[in-house]
Amino acid sequence: MKNLIRGIILLLAVMVSACSATGLSIYSLTNTELESALNKKLPSFNKEVRILGIPVEFNVNDIDITIGPQQREIVVLAFSSSAKLSTFGINYPIKLKMKIEGNPYYDSTVKAIFLKDLALLESSVDAAGFSGSLGTVNQQIMNGINHFLANNPVYRLNQNNPTEALLSALPIDMRIEEGAITLVPRI
Repeated sequence: MKNLIRGIILLLAVMVSACSATGLSIYSLTNTELESALNKKLPSFNKEVRILGIPVEFNVNDIDITIGPQQREIVVLAFSSSAKLSTFGINYPIKLKMKIEGNPYYDSTVKAIFLKDLALLESSVDAAGFSGSLGTVNQQIMNGINHFLANNPVYRLNQNNPTEALLSALPIDMRIEEGAITLVPRI
């Protein structure tokens, strides 16, 4: 039985090595797949935050993903959200739109892809007749987004998927291409 298991492991290692040597990817994650995974996490983005000391109920409504735009090794997240500012017993509805970019990296200890080095590209707010840039509030919002994405991966390899489970057991190189993140075993 041990020889059979060793043989299967050896065969899998040879197959993975062949894929790596020929440049074939083991797993590719597209814009649509990453967007779908993040949209499933939208409820965890919803929380109450404090902006300039005022409580704001913040809800992310939609996320659009662009992987590797203009052949750059980044991921761009564009999201629209709604917020409710509560002050003096009155609630003010707010609509926010932001576009940020970050560098994806694979953390082998948790078998997940995270974004780091986030930068704000665009922001706008529409609240109580005011429409414009978020200005000084941008840094507080970016701090919240940085904190969230530092602790929550944009994608975690699925251990119930045989391909992803096998891949997560190996050292991985990650490539960013226009429209996809490709994970390739490093052998």
